[in-house]
Amino acid sequence: MHETKWLWQDRKRHLGLPISFTKYSLSENRLFRQTGLLNLKEEEVLLYRVRDLELTRSLWQRIFGVGTVCVHSSDKTSPHLDLVNVRQPQQVKEAIYEAVERAKDARRIRATELLEDGEDDAVDGCDFPGR
Repeated sequence: MHETKWLWQDRKRHLGLPISFTKYSLSENRLFRQTGLLNLKEEEVLLYRVRDLELTRSLWQRIFGVGTVCVHSSDKTSPHLDLVNVRQPQQVKEAIYEAVERAKDARRIRATELLEDGEDDAVDGCDFPGR
């Protein structure tokens, strides 16, 4: 069996402490979110499908040194994957960005700015405020 090399791992944090059953992991090709204690659910996004990254930090998140990285992808099952309350969110976002670029270069994928037909008020399942 193939051993996965992790580029980054963390847990969802509460008050800055990793006391949660939500785990996040980044490998060379995929981003994972695992939730649950007894019943586990694992979601993953292939990095070459990532279209955009977003970082948000509320006042409370800034106080506790955490933030939320939102990953928008063209994946049909997980088009919007949030990494909530992760430590050092700016560095996490940059690490994901660099891994995404490497994955796209390895597959020789070029980004396009075209949206699929029928998407006028939402991109990747996320509504734009004010519309």
